[in-house]
Amino acid sequence: MNKIYPDAREALAGLVDDGMTLAVGGFGLCGIPEALIEALRDTQKKDLTVISNNAGVDGFGLGLLLESRQIRKMVSSYVGENKEFERQYLSGELELEFTPQGTLAEKLRAGGAGIPAFYTRTGYGTLIAEGKETRQFNGEWYVMETALTADVALVKAWKADKSGNLVFNKTARNFNPLAATAGKICIVEVEEIVETGALDPDQVHLPGIYVQRIVLNANPEKRIEKRTTRSA
Repeated sequence: MNKIYPDAREALAGLVDDGMTLAVGGFGLCGIPEALIEALRDTQKKDLTVISNNAGVDGFGLGLLLESRQIRKMVSSYVGENKEFERQYLSGELELEFTPQGTLAEKLRAGGAGIPAFYTRTGYGTLIAEGKETRQFNGEWYVMETALTADVALVKAWKADKSGNLVFNKTARNFNPLAATAGKICIVEVEEIVETGALDPDQVHLPGIYVQRIVLNANPEKRIEKRTTRSA
């Protein structure tokens, strides 16, 4: 089975439609599937629900899909770096399911593992717990959170072999493996593709069984979200 596609547009072909739910890897601008996001914008598909830790920044990453009004709902833990996100949310144009970061990670992990729900202490006694089942364990109260799954996962990895086994680069791993396993179909954007068997099995971060399509983006922009410098 050939998993390699010539470009991001072809990798998305036939998989995305209006109203779909997508899980997108990344943390800030670290480890985001830049080319796949741009290709998704170009499809002009709309009313999308996007599960992602954050929504990029204005004019880059998922911020492109906010500008084009293709996202109907975000499931996120942090939205502070995007003014257009803030404007759309406060004006009622964008729905937001605000989720604590650790809870979001576990909801994706649970979805990928086939676990329908779990209990967490995070959020008990706050607005996050409203309308949710609560239960006491060993004298402590917990909130039941349901798992998250997606129609399509868009993921960024450093390296893949032709079977889709993935290696992530340091902190760019972040939410990418979780998004990959939670998606019914996973498309991965990588900087290097090697022959099957070239990767040390002990170094593989995500096995290829989770990956259906691979696209090469050898020179991503990797924009810096907040540049901090000091004098010499």
